[in-house]
Amino acid sequence: MPPELDFKKKFMKRLLFSIFCVLSLGVQAQDTFSIIALDPETGDIGSAGASCINLNNSNWDQWITDIIPGKGGVNSQAYVCIPNVNLENAMDRMATGDSPQEIIDWLMLNDACGSQNFNPEYRQYGIVDFDLAGNPRSAGFTGSLTDDYKEDRQGLTYSIQGNILLDQSVIDQMEFNFLNTTGTLADRLMAALQGANFPGADNRCLSSGTSSRAAYMVVYHADDTPGEPYLRLVVPAQSPGIEPIDLLQGLYDDFTTLGLEDQNIMDKVKLWPNPASNRINLTLSGQVILQEVEVRNVLGQRQKVQRSENSLEIGDLSPGLYLIKVYTSTGTQVLRFIKS
Repeated sequence: MPPELDFKKKFMKRLLFSIFCVLSLGVQAQDTFSIIALDPETGDIGSAGASCINLNNSNWDQWITDIIPGKGGVNSQAYVCIPNVNLENAMDRMATGDSPQEIIDWLMLNDACGSQNFNPEYRQYGIVDFDLAGNPRSAGFTGSLTDDYKEDRQGLTYSIQGNILLDQSVIDQMEFNFLNTTGTLADRLMAALQGANFPGADNRCLSSGTSSRAAYMVVYHADDTPGEPYLRLVVPAQSPGIEPIDLLQGLYDDFTTLGLEDQNIMDKVKLWPNPASNRINLTLSGQVILQEVEVRNVLGQRQKVQRSENSLEIGDLSPGLYLIKVYTSTGTQVLRFIKS
């Protein structure tokens, strides 16, 4: 990307982020518990987390976590700058080749918040990456001024961090579930969040009987395009008494089970282009006849789209990940697409 376009993209991202945060969060935001991890065998990198803050936005995960597919990722939380320039700076350092610990060391000397009594000791970070030889690395940091209970904990392939927690059991159970669950990285991240699925995991939600109010999970394959993960599920802030991790689990179950297409039409239905901005085209091979199409967002909500023969008009959809369930004369198939 030309330097001037890259600058404009970063400027607009920071401007929009600032406007939203001024309108909705006031001066700062705090995540509570999260995990960022990678899979050395597949190259997958992912993050998951939850908070009791009123994060009533479908993009709030992007204020806390960022990932370079095939390289590494950063979680930045606790008194997050508005915008989270520390996260952006961390990703810039990662792109230039700094190790996780080198990134944290740099952030300690170059905190982006500056004045208003903010300093690095209010921050919390978790970072993982692959070195030049493909070996996993991790590092974390929890500032002394971060709200108790606070802790960050690393293994070779993961970093778990939390603040304003009920107690140490939140980190203990997240780590136990992550290490003792088999399956994909996404399976293990979901299990880690379930380890914190009890009242007051975020201490501010103890009175409402939930762990938190909002939750997310995002996972990149090594060959995914930056900004276009193969899996991204976000639960915005829920009313008191509604458990967001349970809702996230339901979305994840739908994502994984709906992806088990009918073997009778496996690979017989394709969609293009993907990502798309205005129209999705469906191509059916053989004698397959299209009967019905159902589009849902990552929250499981059905979306209204105009269908014309084997095309779908998607111009009115908000940008993000969607699932298309295709009903045909020989079975059903579920496909994913990105609305750009």
